[in-house]
Amino acid sequence: MRDRVEQALEIIRPALQADGGDIELVDIEDGVVKVRLKGACGQCPSALITLKQGVEVKLKEEVPEVVSVEAVN
Repeated sequence: MRDRVEQALEIIRPALQADGGDIELVDIEDGVVKVRLKGACGQCPSALITLKQGVEVKLKEEVPEVVSVEAVN
């Protein structure tokens, strides 16, 4: 599952990098994907929206076992 999540993040990553940010996979526990938003994404007021409506939606499409996505520091 980790490899498929990493592959899905590679699809998402260019959009985040275009805005000066990035994303790092930290862990996966019971279908909950824990990521670290970096760069501009780490301080962006819209980070939660990006995480839930962008990253989480795409990960669930690519890896149906994903239950949710959470940001960690």
